[in-house]
Amino acid sequence: MKKLTVHPVTPDRWQDFETLFGSNGGCGGCWCIWWRRTRSEFERKKGAGNKRAMKKIIASGGVPGLIAYAGDEPVGWCAVAPREDYPGLERSRILAPVDDQSVWSITCFFIARGWRRRGVSAALIQAAAKHAQKHGAKIIEGYPHIPKKDRATDAFIWTGVASAFAAAGFVEVARRSSHRPIMRRSLQAKRK
Repeated sequence: MKKLTVHPVTPDRWQDFETLFGSNGGCGGCWCIWWRRTRSEFERKKGAGNKRAMKKIIASGGVPGLIAYAGDEPVGWCAVAPREDYPGLERSRILAPVDDQSVWSITCFFIARGWRRRGVSAALIQAAAKHAQKHGAKIIEGYPHIPKKDRATDAFIWTGVASAFAAAGFVEVARRSSHRPIMRRSLQAKRK
Protein backbone atom coordinates (compact mmCIF):
# COMPACT_ATOMS: atom_id res chain seq x y z
CA MET A 1 0.00 0.00 0.00
CA LYS A 2 1.20 3.50 -0.80
CA LYS A 3 2.07 5.71 2.16
CA LEU A 4 -0.77 8.04 3.08
CA THR A 5 -0.32 11.76 3.61
CA VAL A 6 -3.00 14.05 5.00
CA HIS A 7 -3.43 17.77 4.33
CA PRO A 8 -5.97 20.48 5.22
CA VAL A 9 -8.36 21.24 2.36
CA THR A 10 -7.35 24.67 1.12
CA PRO A 11 -8.29 26.48 -2.11
CA ASP A 12 -5.35 24.92 -3.96
CA ARG A 13 -6.72 21.46 -3.07
CA TRP A 14 -10.31 22.12 -4.24
CA GLN A 15 -9.77 20.14 -7.44
CA ASP A 16 -8.64 17.11 -5.41
CA PHE A 17 -11.66 17.43 -3.11
CA GLU A 18 -13.95 17.65 -6.13
CA THR A 19 -12.26 14.63 -7.75
CA LEU A 20 -12.65 12.56 -4.58
CA PHE A 21 -16.32 13.44 -4.11
CA GLY A 22 -17.12 12.80 -7.79
CA SER A 23 -20.15 13.94 -9.72
CA ASN A 24 -22.53 12.81 -6.95
CA GLY A 25 -20.89 14.93 -4.27
CA GLY A 26 -19.92 12.01 -2.06
CA CYS A 27 -23.24 10.50 -1.06
CA GLY A 28 -26.32 11.89 -2.77
CA GLY A 29 -25.19 15.47 -3.34
CA CYS A 30 -24.05 16.06 0.22
CA TRP A 31 -20.64 17.67 -0.40
CA CYS A 32 -20.21 17.34 3.39
CA ILE A 33 -22.69 20.10 4.15
CA TRP A 34 -25.25 17.95 6.06
CA TRP A 35 -24.21 19.07 9.56
CA ARG A 36 -23.72 22.71 8.48
CA ARG A 37 -27.30 23.41 7.33
CA THR A 38 -30.87 22.94 8.42
CA ARG A 39 -32.38 19.80 6.98
CA SER A 40 -34.76 21.75 4.71
CA GLU A 41 -31.97 23.98 3.40
CA PHE A 42 -29.77 20.93 2.80
CA GLU A 43 -32.53 19.23 0.80
CA ARG A 44 -33.32 22.37 -1.22
CA LYS A 45 -29.67 22.81 -2.17
CA LYS A 46 -28.74 19.16 -2.54
CA GLY A 47 -26.14 18.67 -5.24
CA ALA A 48 -24.94 21.88 -6.92
CA GLY A 49 -26.06 24.19 -4.09
CA ASN A 50 -24.23 22.18 -1.46
CA LYS A 51 -21.16 22.02 -3.70
CA ARG A 52 -21.18 25.82 -4.05
CA ALA A 53 -21.52 26.19 -0.28
CA MET A 54 -18.49 23.97 0.39
CA LYS A 55 -16.46 25.70 -2.32
CA LYS A 56 -17.29 29.07 -0.74
CA ILE A 57 -16.12 27.88 2.70
CA ILE A 58 -12.83 26.66 1.25
CA ALA A 59 -12.32 29.68 -1.05
CA SER A 60 -12.83 32.06 1.89
CA GLY A 61 -9.91 30.45 3.73
CA GLY A 62 -11.97 28.19 5.95
CA VAL A 63 -10.57 24.70 6.47
CA PRO A 64 -13.60 22.42 6.83
CA GLY A 65 -11.58 19.23 6.86
CA LEU A 66 -8.67 17.13 5.75
CA ILE A 67 -7.92 15.14 2.64
CA ALA A 68 -5.83 11.96 2.54
CA TYR A 69 -3.62 11.08 -0.40
CA ALA A 70 -1.96 7.91 -1.61
CA GLY A 71 0.83 9.46 -3.64
CA ASP A 72 -0.94 12.17 -5.64
CA GLU A 73 -4.33 10.44 -5.58
CA PRO A 74 -6.98 11.84 -3.19
CA VAL A 75 -8.40 8.80 -1.36
CA GLY A 76 -10.20 10.08 1.74
CA TRP A 77 -11.87 13.00 3.47
CA CYS A 78 -12.58 13.86 7.08
CA ALA A 79 -14.66 16.86 8.19
CA VAL A 80 -13.24 18.45 11.35
CA ALA A 81 -13.99 21.86 12.85
CA PRO A 82 -15.18 23.48 16.07
CA ARG A 83 -18.52 22.00 17.12
CA GLU A 84 -20.23 25.38 16.70
CA ASP A 85 -19.60 25.14 12.93
CA TYR A 86 -22.13 22.28 12.87
CA PRO A 87 -25.60 23.53 13.84
CA GLY A 88 -26.98 20.11 12.89
CA LEU A 89 -25.31 18.64 15.97
CA GLU A 90 -27.14 21.11 18.19
CA ARG A 91 -30.50 19.98 16.83
CA SER A 92 -29.78 16.31 17.47
CA ARG A 93 -31.23 14.78 20.62
CA ILE A 94 -28.76 11.89 20.38
CA LEU A 95 -25.70 14.07 19.70
CA ALA A 96 -26.57 17.01 21.97
CA PRO A 97 -23.62 18.47 23.91
CA VAL A 98 -22.33 16.33 26.75
CA ASP A 99 -21.30 19.38 28.80
CA ASP A 100 -20.35 23.02 28.34
CA GLN A 101 -16.72 22.38 27.35
CA SER A 102 -15.48 23.73 24.04
CA VAL A 103 -14.82 20.86 21.62
CA TRP A 104 -13.88 20.23 18.03
CA SER A 105 -15.91 17.65 16.13
CA ILE A 106 -15.14 15.00 13.54
CA THR A 107 -18.46 14.69 11.76
CA CYS A 108 -17.92 12.91 8.48
CA PHE A 109 -15.70 10.66 6.38
CA PHE A 110 -15.73 9.90 2.69
CA ILE A 111 -13.31 7.22 1.53
CA ALA A 112 -12.83 6.30 -2.13
CA ARG A 113 -14.35 2.90 -2.86
CA GLY A 114 -11.05 1.10 -3.54
CA TRP A 115 -9.54 2.48 -0.34
CA ARG A 116 -12.18 1.49 2.21
CA ARG A 117 -11.10 -0.87 5.01
CA ARG A 118 -7.45 -0.03 4.39
CA GLY A 119 -6.72 2.32 7.30
CA VAL A 120 -7.59 5.62 5.63
CA SER A 121 -10.16 6.66 8.23
CA ALA A 122 -7.72 5.75 11.04
CA ALA A 123 -5.07 7.99 9.46
CA LEU A 124 -7.63 10.78 9.08
CA ILE A 125 -8.75 10.52 12.73
CA GLN A 126 -5.16 10.88 13.94
CA ALA A 127 -4.54 13.80 11.56
CA ALA A 128 -7.80 15.47 12.64
CA ALA A 129 -6.73 15.33 16.29
CA LYS A 130 -3.37 16.92 15.42
CA HIS A 131 -5.07 19.56 13.28
CA ALA A 132 -7.53 20.48 16.04
CA GLN A 133 -4.77 20.61 18.65
CA LYS A 134 -2.68 22.87 16.38
CA HIS A 135 -5.65 25.25 16.31
CA GLY A 136 -6.02 25.35 20.09
CA ALA A 137 -8.55 22.59 20.72
CA LYS A 138 -8.34 20.85 24.08
CA ILE A 139 -10.96 18.18 23.30
CA ILE A 140 -12.02 16.50 20.08
CA GLU A 141 -15.20 14.45 19.66
CA GLY A 142 -16.48 11.92 17.17
CA TYR A 143 -19.98 10.53 16.65
CA PRO A 144 -19.36 7.10 15.12
CA HIS A 145 -21.70 4.21 14.51
CA ILE A 146 -21.42 0.78 16.02
CA PRO A 147 -22.42 -1.21 12.94
CA LYS A 148 -24.83 -4.07 13.28
CA LYS A 149 -23.52 -7.13 11.49
CA ASP A 150 -24.74 -7.36 7.88
CA ARG A 151 -26.94 -4.26 8.25
CA ALA A 152 -24.83 -1.23 7.37
CA THR A 153 -23.02 -0.82 4.10
CA ASP A 154 -19.77 1.11 3.91
CA ALA A 155 -21.35 4.15 2.24
CA PHE A 156 -23.73 4.69 5.16
CA ILE A 157 -21.12 4.71 7.91
CA TRP A 158 -20.17 8.25 7.06
CA THR A 159 -19.52 9.32 10.66
CA GLY A 160 -16.97 6.53 11.12
CA VAL A 161 -16.97 3.42 13.27
CA ALA A 162 -16.41 3.33 17.02
CA SER A 163 -13.54 0.84 16.80
CA ALA A 164 -11.46 3.24 14.67
CA PHE A 165 -12.02 6.05 17.17
CA ALA A 166 -11.16 3.78 20.10
CA ALA A 167 -7.93 2.73 18.37
CA ALA A 168 -7.04 6.44 18.08
CA GLY A 169 -7.40 6.99 21.83
CA PHE A 170 -11.01 8.21 21.96
CA VAL A 171 -13.21 7.05 24.83
CA GLU A 172 -16.97 6.89 25.04
CA VAL A 173 -18.40 9.74 27.15
CA ALA A 174 -22.11 9.41 26.37
CA ARG A 175 -24.53 7.14 24.55
CA ARG A 176 -28.12 8.14 23.99
CA SER A 177 -28.67 5.50 21.30
CA SER A 178 -27.61 1.86 21.29
CA HIS A 179 -25.53 2.25 18.13
CA ARG A 180 -24.31 5.87 18.39
CA PRO A 181 -21.78 6.77 21.10
CA ILE A 182 -20.19 10.16 21.59
CA MET A 183 -16.46 9.60 21.86
CA ARG A 184 -13.80 12.06 23.02
CA ARG A 185 -10.09 12.43 23.18
CA SER A 186 -8.24 14.97 25.32
CA LEU A 187 -5.70 16.98 23.36
CA GLN A 188 -4.10 18.74 26.32
CA ALA A 189 -1.12 16.43 26.50
CA LYS A 190 0.77 15.46 23.36
CA ARG A 191 0.31 11.80 22.42
CA LYS A 192 3.45 9.79 21.77
